[in-house]
Amino acid sequence: MSFSVVIPARYASSRLPGKPLLDIAGKPMLQHTYERALQSKAKSVTIATDDQRIKDVAESFGANVCMTSDQHISGTDRIQEVCATLELDDSDIIVNVQADEPLIPPSVIDQVAENLVSQQQAGIATLCEVICSQDEIADPSSVKVVFDQQGLALYFSRATIPWQGSASAKNCYRHIGIYAYRVAILNQFIQWPASALEIQEKLEQLRALDNGVRIHVALSAENIPPGVDTEKDLAQVRTHIQSGQT
Repeated sequence: MSFSVVIPARYASSRLPGKPLLDIAGKPMLQHTYERALQSKAKSVTIATDDQRIKDVAESFGANVCMTSDQHISGTDRIQEVCATLELDDSDIIVNVQADEPLIPPSVIDQVAENLVSQQQAGIATLCEVICSQDEIADPSSVKVVFDQQGLALYFSRATIPWQGSASAKNCYRHIGIYAYRVAILNQFIQWPASALEIQEKLEQLRALDNGVRIHVALSAENIPPGVDTEKDLAQVRTHIQSGQT
């Protein structure tokens, strides 16, 4: 199996400005994420950014950095530019790891890549977890996914799917935002306009489904700690890492 990891990193953040560079136990958040990705089976790990401050810090801890346009609307566009810059083949596989995931287990990076390699009918692979809280099932910030018996996504939504999904029945799944892509799909994706469902749900992956791309979904083989979106998240991650937990 051969794949590469790209970590898109933006400086701007409405809740946490400069988020990738925030300190966690003496290292910028981005460095924690990068080091986790290095522990995977990826043949290369590249940080993609449009900000010189992030580039300078990333290079200071030895990271490979690709500067990209500051006009990209999404991380997917940024990743595709990296693929073009690196002149990757259409058949190559790229895993998108978010910069604000300093606790991501390397094993799940490998898992999502391996799933895409084994699922030839899919152009994208991603992961999910069982939702164990009824409040979260009703929470629109928690993205839900349903998939068929072959593990191919039927739909992603901020609404409760399936209807009357239950934490006790363990029949409602939270989508985890890690993706493996075939480069050919990335090259097509950026040419498609945003779809109506994508705009309505504010979920970019629906553009792929709307254009006939199959997305493979599997239960994560390992629990994935939450990423960092808020000050509260940041405090929890700092406590987690400073306590020596992995």
